[in-house]
Amino acid sequence: MVKIIGVSGSPRKNSSTTYSVKEALSAAKGIGDVETELIILQGLEIKPCIHCDKCLREESLICVLWKDGVTNVLKKLHEADGIILGSPVYGMGITPQMSAFLSRYRGTYYKLLKEPDYFVRQVGGAIAVGGTRNGGQENVVNQLYGFFSTHGITPANGALCVYSGACVWNALYSPGEEGAKQDEEGMKHCRRIGEKVAKLAKALKDNPAFD
Repeated sequence: MVKIIGVSGSPRKNSSTTYSVKEALSAAKGIGDVETELIILQGLEIKPCIHCDKCLREESLICVLWKDGVTNVLKKLHEADGIILGSPVYGMGITPQMSAFLSRYRGTYYKLLKEPDYFVRQVGGAIAVGGTRNGGQENVVNQLYGFFSTHGITPANGALCVYSGACVWNALYSPGEEGAKQDEEGMKHCRRIGEKVAKLAKALKDNPAFD
């Protein structure tokens, strides 16, 4: 059994990004022997990393300065076999909520110095949602895959026509799922990313090649 966690970085309730991540998680679960969980950043207090490096000095994976809405969430993410990050496009990039959230991985640096392959068995997938067909989605996907790369997380693509992450067009530019549903191609790509993350996570789990 592998555990895959999806994170929606939208600041809006019932967002098209959350719906897109749900579609990916549903497809992942369909692979079999997969447990999924959805984490929604909307409404959570997320204090950004201020690079004080207290976590590094105390060798703590979790921030020892801030205690907020993501303190307990981060431990789940660190231990997951796969993570799927979704963000709408804000200013041609990820949302401030997602940026603050990812900044809190600072504590993993001390661990990676000692164990560069600490996250190598974890698989990452990305989803971006924009208000137009070409509205910065690839920039968001590249940011999220950059995060995976800097932490040694194994990135998953969707192969043909989904070369990196899934790019969704919210055709109605609405906060709800109906906007995302209109983009059938985008939903297909979300499901493809979910399946690929699940398959890779299952292949890498307990793989002796990384012992």
